[in-house]
Amino acid sequence: MTTAAPARALPAAKATTGTALAGADLAGIRTVPRRHPMRWVLAAGALVLFAQFAHGLIVNPGWDWPTFAKYFTATSIAHALWTTVRLTAWGTALGFLLGGLLAAARLSANPVLGVLAWGYVWLFRSIPLIVQILFWFNISYLYNSVGFGVPFGPALFHVDVNSTINGTTAAVVALSLHQAAYAAEIIRGGIAAVDAGQREAAEALGVPRVQQTLRIVLPQAMRGILPNAVNEIVNLFKGTSIVSVVAISELFYQVQIIYGRNGRVVPLLMVATVWYLVLTTLLTIAQHYVERHFARSVGRASPASPWQKARDRWAGLVRAARA
Repeated sequence: MTTAAPARALPAAKATTGTALAGADLAGIRTVPRRHPMRWVLAAGALVLFAQFAHGLIVNPGWDWPTFAKYFTATSIAHALWTTVRLTAWGTALGFLLGGLLAAARLSANPVLGVLAWGYVWLFRSIPLIVQILFWFNISYLYNSVGFGVPFGPALFHVDVNSTINGTTAAVVALSLHQAAYAAEIIRGGIAAVDAGQREAAEALGVPRVQQTLRIVLPQAMRGILPNAVNEIVNLFKGTSIVSVVAISELFYQVQIIYGRNGRVVPLLMVATVWYLVLTTLLTIAQHYVERHFARSVGRASPASPWQKARDRWAGLVRAARA
């Protein structure tokens, strides 16, 4: 029987010499960062387009910036802006409160609650918001008063609909009910995205059901709920302009009244546009810090802010250009 000869190990001196030669060969190689010329071409083109747009904003007399400056902080605009903020706040608070109850009903094991919640979401997502506002504004055509008491029995007291439902009330009711349908699906989707094993582990440890929801499920679900919820609030900010159909003096309605008198359409539209941009920016900043709060459970370091990301990206580009 023949046996293979054992492999001979290289002498230590030869191995050391080979490593030194390989290191010497690598040391002689000059490393050059990869070039990205198209990135700079695209960046230059984008900057040129931006500069042209900014130049048109400055030199085109049609923008009428003196009129814009005159009305941007006018008292009537400030009151209308406050009305827009109040409508958005009421619609958001009541909409997400009702949406949370609807989401809980859809996730419950009760089939009756599940079907009714699904029907609510289907109905209010199908009807345009302007139709809902006009319906609640004209609800007195159907009911002059609403009684509260024993179901199908005597009423203990009545509420006069004509004196209760005005333009603002109708707008708040319509915005809240409309927002609740979308908020229910956002909350339900965020909760459903949490791994079911989290709740099973909590039940195995004997954690009460309420504590499971508040301390385990919701903090994780908020990471999926928050971005979509902020999008809905931004849409509600802009959607409040539709309540002008019932003559509520919100921001866009007030702007329409002013340019209807002086004919300066473009600068007054810019007033509304810039205020919407300001409100959306403030909401986006708040969203960032709330997301940082709920992201602490998935990372040791807080996520960088948009300003920090842009600064780091710009520093990287500068280093690459110098290299």
